[in-house]
Amino acid sequence: MVSVPRLVIAAPASGSGKTTVATGLMAAFAGRGLAVSPHKVGPDYIDPGYHALATGRPGRNLDAYMCGPGLIAPLFTHGASGCDLAVVEGVMGLYDGASGQGELASTAQVSKLLRAPVVLVVDASSQSRSVAALVHGFASWDPEVRIGGVILNKVASDRHEALLREALDESGLPVLGVLRRAPQVATPSRHLGLVPVAERQTDALDAVGAMGDRVSEGCDLDALMALARSAPDLPDEAWEPERHPAPRTRPVVAVAGGAAFTFAYAEHAELLTAAGAEVVVFDPLRDEELPAGTAGLVVGGGFPEVYAPELSANEPLRRAVTELARSGAPVAAECAGLLYLARELDGRPMCGVLDASARMSERLTLGYRQAVAVSDSVLAVAGTRLRGHEFHRTVLEPGAGTTPAWGLHQPERRVEGFVQGGVHASYLHTHWAAAPGVARRFVEQCRG
Repeated sequence: MVSVPRLVIAAPASGSGKTTVATGLMAAFAGRGLAVSPHKVGPDYIDPGYHALATGRPGRNLDAYMCGPGLIAPLFTHGASGCDLAVVEGVMGLYDGASGQGELASTAQVSKLLRAPVVLVVDASSQSRSVAALVHGFASWDPEVRIGGVILNKVASDRHEALLREALDESGLPVLGVLRRAPQVATPSRHLGLVPVAERQTDALDAVGAMGDRVSEGCDLDALMALARSAPDLPDEAWEPERHPAPRTRPVVAVAGGAAFTFAYAEHAELLTAAGAEVVVFDPLRDEELPAGTAGLVVGGGFPEVYAPELSANEPLRRAVTELARSGAPVAAECAGLLYLARELDGRPMCGVLDASARMSERLTLGYRQAVAVSDSVLAVAGTRLRGHEFHRTVLEPGAGTTPAWGLHQPERRVEGFVQGGVHASYLHTHWAAAPGVARRFVEQCRG
């Protein structure tokens, strides 16, 4: 059994202040000298970047839709190993999950799988006694979800706080913190959410520090730590990437990073390394060459549309990527990577590996997907089933090649993406921990 003190930070709805409170708690406890393990429910890539900045450890996702409920506790235990405390930021409202799938992938489900107490962050603006009814409803909705206390956000005054506390006295749930109305901590947003940490390192560091200060001043950290320590032990079944006998040579897998390509799950690099690869990160905005000896390329998600002029201007790297792809070397591209491999993006030349053109759109494509591999590729054999997530405001024309990457079955049936030579390019984000054979197959293809 493993004992990891832990808290899940949830809310009745999006916009209540979960990110501020969760990130602030991480920073506050880390400031006390604790090793804090940061986690995020769902597929979000951006919040974990702020979590990592607050704690100095990789932000990790817990997605019960993409990885399955059975992997949630093992992935959590893997990430939290050796830590004094784990803080899990929820997604949307506490009981909101995958559309039409009941509690699947909800914060409530993850809290039950982790046997973790929940702290409910409530936007208390424009209410007083009604807050008790709201909290009572959330606390009683599912008896298996243990709400251990409340943090009141956007409280207007001492008088307002007194009214809220009086009402909540009747609920039996303790008030673990009160945050006054204040100008929002500077975390600018754009078309897909917060601006990632990699694009604003100094400002992001200041913002995280401000969140930590605000939470330290307004919350009872000792009471929150005591609540975290009340979580029962979890079975000692930590997820570990499957390791293989060390090869004589480790093929170099180049992984795109930097400000334009910030969307990645920490477990992917761990899986590639365990499968025998030497993972080398490079920045397509700055580096004019691929890492020496590159045998395979992974280009994940991010914001190439924001950096299209700079990516296009780096002609030497674009040529190197094109030459690698045309050589038949394994190339895996997701979403932003798909756009980078296209002929053009918003009229600016990209790598031209794919005969397709991309442009920004007013329409947000967002949601979980069920997928099946249409044909054999460097990632999977035909018929392999995976669950994934789409999240973009771009359109690619055509949306699929002669040999598509995936057949999607939710919410509508369609084919998507490209498989050509050693290239697998798609809008679909996947979590390789759910199918570790993906990383192993990719590295084997890199060995030739």
